[in-house]
Amino acid sequence: MIVNPGSSRLHASTIWIDDPGPLVDFMCVEDACFLRGNEGFVALGEVARWEGSSMTEADQWWQATVAAIENETEMPGSFGTGPLAYGTFCFDPDHTDYSSVLIVPEVIVGRHQGQCWLTRLGYDRVSPELPPRVAERPCAPDNLQFVPGSVSETDWMQIVASTTGRIRAGEARKVVLARDIEARSDEQIDPRWLLRQLLSSYGSCWNYLIDGLVGSTPEMLVRRERGLITSRVLAGTVPHFDGVDDTQQAARLISSVKDLEEHQLAVNSVVEALGSRLLSMHVPEAPYVLSLPNVMHLATDICGVSDAEVSTLALAAAAHPSAAVCGVPTDVARRVIADNEKLDRGRYAGPVGWVDAQGDGEWAIALRCGQLDGTDPRRMRLYAGGGIVAASEPHAELTETDAKFAPMKAALRGTL
Repeated sequence: MIVNPGSSRLHASTIWIDDPGPLVDFMCVEDACFLRGNEGFVALGEVARWEGSSMTEADQWWQATVAAIENETEMPGSFGTGPLAYGTFCFDPDHTDYSSVLIVPEVIVGRHQGQCWLTRLGYDRVSPELPPRVAERPCAPDNLQFVPGSVSETDWMQIVASTTGRIRAGEARKVVLARDIEARSDEQIDPRWLLRQLLSSYGSCWNYLIDGLVGSTPEMLVRRERGLITSRVLAGTVPHFDGVDDTQQAARLISSVKDLEEHQLAVNSVVEALGSRLLSMHVPEAPYVLSLPNVMHLATDICGVSDAEVSTLALAAAAHPSAAVCGVPTDVARRVIADNEKLDRGRYAGPVGWVDAQGDGEWAIALRCGQLDGTDPRRMRLYAGGGIVAASEPHAELTETDAKFAPMKAALRGTL
């Protein structure tokens, strides 16, 4: 589905601006953002929207939209400036009640490498003027409760045990299983509250609020800036434990046969998906340990060079779903997830991010996140998952998902 207010030509105007301070201060509850530290953008209002299931169709729609935009800019070709579209895509469009979405905002306020800009779009000629800051500050939800999600913890561990049996029988090498819990409040949950909390403690991650999906992900599916491609692959995780030295935990992780196998499968899936679409690629020989406040991950940063004609959204479509969020082989793992997980993932573990008029952009994997209930904004569904291989142990996997829930639960409580 394509939504816009008319058939007249879309106009965009972009100017440099002085540093406006915290970008989140411009956001109303229905607005969007994609931020890492103090860099990124906030997107206000909406002038056009695509809804559907196919990332390829979304990319084609965006390219047609860009071709029709009358674009005036003081910074032609600069990363992320000018008109852009942000969106969030479902993990498995064949097994969900959610739709994917790509949105063109009315106003964009951005910052990259210390430079700031303002873009305004409209179906009449527009003059870019910095919008007022929102005076109202978001508040923590009242009387917050967390309740079980689609399955109980006991049932989920049984699903893990059943899946390891199928893996040992040779049906797959890895399957990523997710679980959910529900947050409930007496009043509407303001996603900007979570966003501010996450930015305060997880600023090194990619923090996003798009169409009711809010989170802080450490995993970048694909990023393109002037033809340079980067992808951060995460797989293999251990929680931080009180009384256990982080150095010892990191040493256990980097030497774990189970976690190294899981990680290599994820790296291989991204290399296979992107390799034929890139002009060159560099893959480190070994992972490093990425430490976050709640967990440690094995991480590999892949880089490469792309053809100028291939947009970052097209590359994300090729790379999704990676083994880090689905499994190996992909088609088998996807079927096992659909048959056994007993959960509608919706946009969890799908690509979330943005693409600009040059095809540059960032598409992260929607992890460490929650989705506001579309009919009852007092409720939000939180998601977490883990990679299951032959050596996986159900209770350890449950503990890992609990650690991955921690950022969102603490953000809701205001205890980060």
